[in-house]
Amino acid sequence: MKVFSSPAVKKALDEVIIMFRQETGVSIDAVFEPTGQLLRRIDAGESFDVMIAVTESFGPLTTVIEPHTLTSVARAGIGVAVKRGTPEPDISTAESFIQTLRAARSVAYSGVGASGAYFMTLLDKLGLSEDVGARATVVEKGYVAQALITGNADVAIQQLSELLFVPQAQVVGPFPPELQHYTEFSAAVSAQASDPDQAQAFVNFLTSAPAQTAYIQTRLELPTAPAQ
Repeated sequence: MKVFSSPAVKKALDEVIIMFRQETGVSIDAVFEPTGQLLRRIDAGESFDVMIAVTESFGPLTTVIEPHTLTSVARAGIGVAVKRGTPEPDISTAESFIQTLRAARSVAYSGVGASGAYFMTLLDKLGLSEDVGARATVVEKGYVAQALITGNADVAIQQLSELLFVPQAQVVGPFPPELQHYTEFSAAVSAQASDPDQAQAFVNFLTSAPAQTAYIQTRLELPTAPAQ
């Protein structure tokens, strides 16, 4: 079975795929790329059986997926990381968070992911685009926290679940509640799935108790409401 998935859920999904294979014997070939890149693969005619992506992205895909299979899986908040071993900045309040951004030599964020799009909007809202934005490191591919290791930035901004993928990075914590932004991820079966029943079984498994435990352990949260 071929699964297209956002990298935001990769750390949990790696474990979920293993559990699903142990339970069903079905092997899964997973492709992890930002939602925008997955949509470009679909536009190019590439086939898949299940897609896990930003919920809103499924809107234009009513002829590509089976709409009735759309299922909320998890949501991801945005957080801050620094290089492991360096002092952790204060991000407990909006004011201290802003001071942390101003004090940073360079803040790294994603140029292609949902977290980066929101962060750019937030910088503009806070009046920090010229100050913080001008010194920012925009990461077009890969995990943003890698910029901490290369020395290109001393603060990394990305979805919490993705910050975990760089072991040398220390996750400081989530954005303050008043500045937080959540991205919801849902799963759906392709209209051209090679085995629709098998694909639906995997989507169902994504909402099982073992899967939800894996989400929570990797800094994801359970969705607040169904995608429909």
